Amino acid sequence: MKNLLSLAWGTAIAAALLTGCSTSTSTGSAHDHAAVAAAPADAEGFTPIFDGTWTNWRVSERPDSWNIVDSAFRANGDRSHLYYYGPLAPFKDFELKVDVKTVPGSNGGIYIHTKYQDEGWPWGGYEIQVNNTHTDWRKTGSVYAVQDVKEQFAKDNQWWTQHIVVKGNNIKVYIDGKLVNDFTEEPGRVAGKDFERKLNSGTIALQAHDPKSVVLYKNIRVKKL
Repeated sequence: MKNLLSLAWGTAIAAALLTGCSTSTSTGSAHDHAAVAAAPADAEGFTPIFDGTWTNWRVSERPDSWNIVDSAFRANGDRSHLYYYGPLAPFKDFELKVDVKTVPGSNGGIYIHTKYQDEGWPWGGYEIQVNNTHTDWRKTGSVYAVQDVKEQFAKDNQWWTQHIVVKGNNIKVYIDGKLVNDFTEEPGRVAGKDFERKLNSGTIALQAHDPKSVVLYKNIRVKKL
């Protein structure tokens, strides 16, 4: 009887340990979840790529610069970038819509055709600027440092939809349905040394710029063309 009880007790402990190990493995890192299947597209053909969790997104350096608040990515802290690495990537010709909100004095960005890197400002692709009242004169909708927007088309403390259309050698940026930038890449454009700034293909990334900036990104959806 003693041996039988010992065997039963040992089996129960082993089962508990296995259950605990299984739970721990499925939890994973809050900022680096495994890629899962994409959600269904909506009536306009846009597929949500952010479900209010970290799934399919990966933070580079300084993960403390990011959290999720009310189903939005909140960027606030030292330089860090949040990359999409789900099943729809990479993107070439596509439309991207992101609902964005900033507090006064904030700077952020949405990268297209970029690639994951562990640290630094992303080298690949183009940055589409997010900035209404930051000291940088390049405003929301700029194709950063290539074809910049000087006029302010969005307001702090209010949600707006930033709609980016990439097709062939052209990038269009709309703010709440208004075309604010129409950039056509010149033939034979060569990648830069510090930043590529050239259309190719790649993923999407969001920017946390600095500790004084607070930028929220939500309702992120994409449509391949």
